Amino acid sequence: MEKILQFLRPLVKLNYRHPILVLAVSVASAFVAGYFALQLKVDTDLANLLPKKNEHVIALEKLQETVGGETAMEVAIKSPSFEDNRRFAEDLVEQSLALYDSTRNAPFFERAEFRKETEVLQNNALYFATPNEISDITTYLQDEIQAAKEEANPFYIDFGEEEDSAGESNLSRFEESYENLIPSEYPVSPDSTVMLLKFYPTGSKSDLSYLERMFSRYDSLLAVMQPTTYNKEMEVRFGGRLKRHLSEINSVMDDVLSSFASGISSVILLVILYFFFKKYIHYRHGSRRDLEHGIFSHIIRMPVPFFIIGIPLFISLTWTFGITYGVLGMLNTMTSVLFVILFGMGIDYGIHFYARYIEFRSSGMNIMDAMDNTYDKTGSAIVVSGLTTAFSLFVLILAKFRGFSEFGFIAGTGIILALFCMLFVMPSLLVLFEKFDWILLNEKEDESEDTTRFHRFPYARSIVAVGLLISVFVIFNSGQLRFQYDFGELEPEYPEYESFRNFSDQVTTSDKRNPAYILADNQQQVMGILEKLRYKMRTDTTSPTIRDVEALPERFPVSDDEAQEKLEDIARIRQLLDDPFLRNKEDPQLDKLRRAAQTMKPMDMDEIPDYFKDQFMNKDGEVGNFVIVYPSVGLADGRQSIAFKHDVGQVTLDNGETFYAASTSIIAAEMLELMRNESPYMVGATFTIVFLLMYFSFRSLRWALIAMLPLVVGLLWLFGIMMMAGMMFNFYNLVVLPAILGIGEDNGVHLAHRYRDEGENSMWSVLSSTGQHVTIGSLTTMLGFSGLLFTNHPGLQSLGEMAVIGIGMTLVAALTFLPALIQLLEDKKWIRF
Repeated sequence: MEKILQFLRPLVKLNYRHPILVLAVSVASAFVAGYFALQLKVDTDLANLLPKKNEHVIALEKLQETVGGETAMEVAIKSPSFEDNRRFAEDLVEQSLALYDSTRNAPFFERAEFRKETEVLQNNALYFATPNEISDITTYLQDEIQAAKEEANPFYIDFGEEEDSAGESNLSRFEESYENLIPSEYPVSPDSTVMLLKFYPTGSKSDLSYLERMFSRYDSLLAVMQPTTYNKEMEVRFGGRLKRHLSEINSVMDDVLSSFASGISSVILLVILYFFFKKYIHYRHGSRRDLEHGIFSHIIRMPVPFFIIGIPLFISLTWTFGITYGVLGMLNTMTSVLFVILFGMGIDYGIHFYARYIEFRSSGMNIMDAMDNTYDKTGSAIVVSGLTTAFSLFVLILAKFRGFSEFGFIAGTGIILALFCMLFVMPSLLVLFEKFDWILLNEKEDESEDTTRFHRFPYARSIVAVGLLISVFVIFNSGQLRFQYDFGELEPEYPEYESFRNFSDQVTTSDKRNPAYILADNQQQVMGILEKLRYKMRTDTTSPTIRDVEALPERFPVSDDEAQEKLEDIARIRQLLDDPFLRNKEDPQLDKLRRAAQTMKPMDMDEIPDYFKDQFMNKDGEVGNFVIVYPSVGLADGRQSIAFKHDVGQVTLDNGETFYAASTSIIAAEMLELMRNESPYMVGATFTIVFLLMYFSFRSLRWALIAMLPLVVGLLWLFGIMMMAGMMFNFYNLVVLPAILGIGEDNGVHLAHRYRDEGENSMWSVLSSTGQHVTIGSLTTMLGFSGLLFTNHPGLQSLGEMAVIGIGMTLVAALTFLPALIQLLEDKKWIRF
């Protein structure tokens, strides 16, 4: 490490000789990088957190290209009168489709979903029945005829209801399918007081300015139409998932700004106050004859330390996010808050450098000697702590989960650049501020040796024993640590969306929700996929996750032979309905079947109502080669989402062809599973990297282990607090665990390096100087993360909580357990220099 620092020493001299040049070049490059950094946007799409070559991501992209992934804007109309609701809805549809977006030179909406033409399907429902449903109906009618014959027999005795229940089961399956096939003509609530419309936009939901214009124009449209003129009690609301998406993006941006404001302002305040008191105390303890400046002079110079440390830090941050734009182009939900986090982390190195520089200047050294000594004495510890943190984060780049890899790349790059700026840009500011007398210093009068270096660290044996007991207890109870699988607990609440959902959910909709799609190349493959999935449904009795599967070829015959076969099946059902024992029987279900069996000739695709066939069509208006799979479990629970992915995520036909399912729930399950599997390897790799860097720095196994102890013990204490507080791991806070390892190691590195420089019996002296620096450094990092505690996003909150507690525990371990351990090893003569 010393060789690296000696190689770069000319940069320090360059700062001293040409401070304006160094600062001008740095600031100019920061302006260029900042221009690109400002182009960064936040992407909240979960699919973009998985590798681009992931089969499910590829399948989802293909689905969006061929079928479309459009999300509708929903409008709910409520009044006591169905007729008034219908009149308003008809006018609203007409005027909504006429809304024009002058920015894009295109209408805002391409189509609306309102009234469903159900008569065609009611008259031909059996033409769209699956072979299994035809078989169930046939069996049901045969059983009904047999039962009628037996009842007509005067000698018939009914000995049970087993056959009746079987027939009812067959009919109930048809009724369920019939209700899904032929919904209500209008999307209304059971009491007909609420009506729900859907409008499909022409623009992309990722175009936030388009969404904002669309919702603004729609709000104006409703105001102009005055719903109360149709019915004085009429209430109209619009929203749905499309509006929730915009709210989510805006919420993330608000969280970023709020965490930025609270985190950075608190860091700045802490740094200013710390150095004000530190410099003022040094000044007052100096030579009495040189006390030229009063308290007011110190007060007006309070912001100086922040400018000296903050300017290089801002330069490093602009470089970091300029590079991020060039490499990644986007931020995700996890990396969107890295600016404030890196602000809290990167400022540590400036605090250590500036604090030691002040100490050397107060001891009587000139500017150049003070910079050289700071570079020599503290530079090595700063570089080691910075590299351990950076490489701990760079380990995440190896992860396939892009939430890990992108976080690691940006944060690791930010640490390296902050380290560089603090060592090789900040000295130029020191020279300039010294030149204009903005750093008030006073040489100490008494140069006698500090007696605190000979003080023993008290209660060393007790502190080590208690620390080890707590650690052992946590290890033996580590099984209590849990993982949060409920996605709903990690998402922020959107009151406007929840209010709209409660308002619109009065309209009954199908319970078939959150489907997954499996794309094929032809109809034969579609039928093969259907067969495999139906076999899975029949055989999986222990943990079934599939409710139903659908494909148009199964319902609508696409060839003449299939159409003829379907017509023959319907003809047989008509014959059964015309049986003397059923012909004159009055029954609502039989009446429904009589109407549904009217089809006499093959139907053309154009005869099928749009609302029915649209779900099976691609963007080109052709029948899509895909299978729709509906889950039978709630997918908000990550474990059920993973189970559903295992059941339908990959389908292999007998000929070896493999197809992959696509949906946001499949993507979420894949992401959760990938992150959960990779986390142990990331943590293990981070520990390995940290240890190797420690060994490389100290060139001693003993000192490498001593410096790592605060990290290990602090991490175990973190887990203990998590168990007591009921905190759980999740896919947000796991990303910060490797970061805690790198950040927490800084404290042990600085204290161990300083102790080795000072020598035996110097721990009190080390704590009074470097102990202050690591405390302030850790506090600034904690304050950087603490901004996340005040966000509206539970996932980001959990990230902040784990970081603040974890860094806090490693700090406590460094200030108590490490000194106590070193004192104990000193007493036993196990310390070697």
